[in-house]
Amino acid sequence: MTRPTPFLETPGLQREPHLLAAIDLGSNSFHLLVAHDLEGRLQVITKRGEKVQLGSGLDEEGRLSDDAIQRALDCLAHFAPCLEGVPMDRVRIVGTNALRNAVNSQALIEPAEALLGHPIEIIAGREEARLIYLGVAHDVAETEERRLIVDIGGGSTEYIIGEGFKPLALESLDMGCVSYTRQFFDNGTSGGEINAKRFRQAELSALSELAPIRPRYRALGWQDPIGASGSIKAIGAVLAASGECPEGIIEREGLEALRERLIVCGRLDRVEMAGLKADRANILPAGVAILGAIFEAFELEHMRYSDGALREGVLYDLLKRSAAETPHPAILDKLRKRYGIDGSQGDNVAACARHCLDQVQDSWRIPDEAKQLLWWAAQLHEIGQAISYHRFHRHGQYLLTHSDLSGFSLPQQRAMAFLVRAHRRRFPLQDYQALPDRERRLLGRLARLLRLAAIFHHSRPARSVSAFRLACDENDALQLTLSTELAAQALLIHDLEREIAYQDAAGFRLSVNVANASRLEYS
Repeated sequence: MTRPTPFLETPGLQREPHLLAAIDLGSNSFHLLVAHDLEGRLQVITKRGEKVQLGSGLDEEGRLSDDAIQRALDCLAHFAPCLEGVPMDRVRIVGTNALRNAVNSQALIEPAEALLGHPIEIIAGREEARLIYLGVAHDVAETEERRLIVDIGGGSTEYIIGEGFKPLALESLDMGCVSYTRQFFDNGTSGGEINAKRFRQAELSALSELAPIRPRYRALGWQDPIGASGSIKAIGAVLAASGECPEGIIEREGLEALRERLIVCGRLDRVEMAGLKADRANILPAGVAILGAIFEAFELEHMRYSDGALREGVLYDLLKRSAAETPHPAILDKLRKRYGIDGSQGDNVAACARHCLDQVQDSWRIPDEAKQLLWWAAQLHEIGQAISYHRFHRHGQYLLTHSDLSGFSLPQQRAMAFLVRAHRRRFPLQDYQALPDRERRLLGRLARLLRLAAIFHHSRPARSVSAFRLACDENDALQLTLSTELAAQALLIHDLEREIAYQDAAGFRLSVNVANASRLEYS
């Protein structure tokens, strides 16, 4: 089965153009959502969830166990038929904390992509938070009130403050009901014991994680605290069933009472309460400890909960992308301002890179979606100069690899980071060979185009350079033909001579000619 490139949205068969689908590969549960697009509203037609507990399959070295991988694949085999008929560019599958942390994540991703026929994106924490906010904001009534959104997952907890559909603060912290269960209640030596000491240890750990963001969040403020996803809904269901809180609301007193009831249970295998599903019993104490710390840190008295979550946010994000309302321009603008990037130079290099791509796109069979990736990398190619001009392409690679960029998937970030690394000086063959097989050839070609665009703008002209022709042959060789005006620029010719040597050393070929003049070739 041919798989699409992970950082591209590849068009597929348009059999059901109004269908969208999302799969959320969470640390505790996997969720599938298929819906109709009714002019910007979602009409759910299929909704499924299975407890996979992927996070519990991570060992101390961060490796997913064979059993955890098999549980995940078994679940996805149940989901796969539900994707039939959904256009390729209207399916998005995202992995969260467990896959972010797994050193052998490809051991699951590769067979899962073959099974589903779609790429899997491992998303960064803030991107997860942004998508969660989209899902919750569309679920709750539209108001002018500022919201605090909290989503306790299996391996991480996301915190978002926003107004309407606009997030104002996004954070993802390493605390989750699966990871905290292993750490504080079932670590192999405790025997699943629940007591006041273990509860307080879990709460203090969560409070420590919250301490750095607490001042900023308190300063922003909110009027409406909302919880999302399984753990908070499970807590709410137990409190409603016991009569300790009204349905749909979690109150501080009720949460404290539930904490005491869990301590009385004494062990994880004895947790059994009205309103609690059996498959959530062993992770409920960790969820209560984390939520208790959140109430304590933010001085909450109550919290309502929402049916919207990550999977709904993924679908609404797909709708935005279809309407060309992506968050990418705002993120790029933010990066330019943060790192002092010369926006005019970025625009000129990006326009020149696009001009290069337009001339070879058909011959190289480059998909339209790759234009966006090349544009992003060109806009950010000088980001590393914020650290130092010396080897700024290496600094840029580091910044783009390790920044938490909401709106971009991790494969997109890695692809941009490679292009920025490869845009000047010696071609980075080691990084190139380390790319996934299905991405290597495309990214190598895009890098060669970006290199040319950067060379044309080495002297930082006021306008984008386009007075040249570019062609390629079946052997991947590039033939560059310059206008006589460009050919008269000594610095440009010097840079191109050096570029020919760089590309030759990497196993590529570049030749340079002058239009309407005797042939000049540097080899």
